[in-house]
Amino acid sequence: MSATAVHSLWTMAGGVTSAAPVEKFKAPVIEYAQLTPVLIVIGVAVVGVLVEAFVPRRARYYTQVFLTVVALAAAFAAVIGLAAGGYGTTKAHIAAMGAIAIDGPTLFLQGTILLTSLVAVFTFAERRLDPAAHGNHVDSFAAQAASVPGSDSEKAAVRAGFTTTEVFPLVLFSVAGMLVFPAANDLLTLFVALEVFSLPLYLLCAVARRKRLMSQEAAVKYFLLGAFSSAFLLFGIALLYGYAGSVSYATIANVVDGSVTRIDPALADTMGNDALLLIGGAMILTGLLFKVGAVPFHMWTPDVYQGAPTPVTGFMAAATKVAAFGALLRLLYVVLPGLAWDWRPVMWAVAIVTMLGGAIVAITQTDIKRLLAYSSIAHAGFILAGVIATTPDGISSVLFYLGAYSFVTVGAFAVVTLVRDAGGEATHLSKWAGLGRRSPLVAAVFAVFLLAFAGIPLTSGFSGKFAVFKAAADGGAGGLVVVGVISSAIAAFFYIRVIVLMFFSEPKADGPTVAVPSPLTMTTIGVGVAVTLVLGLAPQYFLDLASQAGVFVR
Repeated sequence: MSATAVHSLWTMAGGVTSAAPVEKFKAPVIEYAQLTPVLIVIGVAVVGVLVEAFVPRRARYYTQVFLTVVALAAAFAAVIGLAAGGYGTTKAHIAAMGAIAIDGPTLFLQGTILLTSLVAVFTFAERRLDPAAHGNHVDSFAAQAASVPGSDSEKAAVRAGFTTTEVFPLVLFSVAGMLVFPAANDLLTLFVALEVFSLPLYLLCAVARRKRLMSQEAAVKYFLLGAFSSAFLLFGIALLYGYAGSVSYATIANVVDGSVTRIDPALADTMGNDALLLIGGAMILTGLLFKVGAVPFHMWTPDVYQGAPTPVTGFMAAATKVAAFGALLRLLYVVLPGLAWDWRPVMWAVAIVTMLGGAIVAITQTDIKRLLAYSSIAHAGFILAGVIATTPDGISSVLFYLGAYSFVTVGAFAVVTLVRDAGGEATHLSKWAGLGRRSPLVAAVFAVFLLAFAGIPLTSGFSGKFAVFKAAADGGAGGLVVVGVISSAIAAFFYIRVIVLMFFSEPKADGPTVAVPSPLTMTTIGVGVAVTLVLGLAPQYFLDLASQAGVFVR
């Protein structure tokens, strides 16, 4: 029997006399030129995986470092090209069948993520800080990540001079996810991007060369709590889909506003159900606030920052915050502006407990990496003040703050890698006593970063805080500004305490030494200091840039 006969029998059996006209499947329209920054990073990450398989072990390190630096620099050049072509302003539009928004905030945040990652990768490539093992240079990462800490196979890997060069493609995959995260224009793209940048980070946290068990514990904590946050986000996406009948940001915003025209009959019963909207929106916010490190979703931050290899901590602390705040801004300003009366009071509370919680708990810390972790929690609260402003100035002030904060953070963690004793990095605060007399330059540079964190005038931290607090005050959140200023004063206490410890304490006889780094880490620290001072002394150009880039395409 012929296929057409079978088809006609089947349609008659179903009570249909004629076959319905078959719609042709339309090929998706993808604007590849506008997605070049992401495509370059993903493409080179795949090449990096192949390098691990085919390039001899001796040449892998140099190949991977070269590829990673070229990929990030080329992707940044592509972002500049798109911005120069007007895609941040007049040509801003929704690309990739509605999945990605190409607009000012996307390009600004992508540029910040790429530059921060480029500077952070130099600390990954550093191989002069630890003494050579068996005649081989060593970096911050385990000789063989798969071997059990302390086992014979690990000792054999160290003797053979193995290095975990897989960290470079992992960084690139993570960066690719971060580039898509703030640009996502539908909830599924948001979720996929979240997983793409989180999974490599879980692995990177586990591969420290020293204190391997602590590093693996940090990775497991991060993975378990990250899985929780992903589950919240996914459940929230399901509820919002039930509410609006779509995962597209624009459609959900229209249903929230009541301006939707066509209702899907299958979703007629649930569409417009406010309980789905409120619970779904709250769950998605929970997932994003976890990534940002806001209280009460901050539990992972101090443990992970302390346990992860310090180059990874610096990269994660800077780039993840930029990506997560970008996604949070887009969600609140594009999808849920009609719900501002509902989410603003909640975000007020989160911002207040985040600012105060981060600043107060940091005072009790005795480990420099944990102190910087609580400091980053307090900064998440300051940035949330700008998010709550719900004005164009709010967006541009948050963009500026993220740019300023990310370079200070990478620079500060790069300095932490230099202070070492026999067990590796000396992160206990008591070890830093008298550092200013042993190594005045390193202590002075670290003091500049701490003053920027504290928001002292003539540093980028002051310009950022001033912009965010001004936007919050103009947006009717004056109370938040008062709490923010009090939190800043509390935070200034522990930053100044570290400076006093470094310059006004007697150095101990068995104190740590400051390792002399290669030009790679010097570049990272130098860029951090330069950005801190430039954005502090002459911030106007960059504030104007952020305000031009502060308009979301809808």
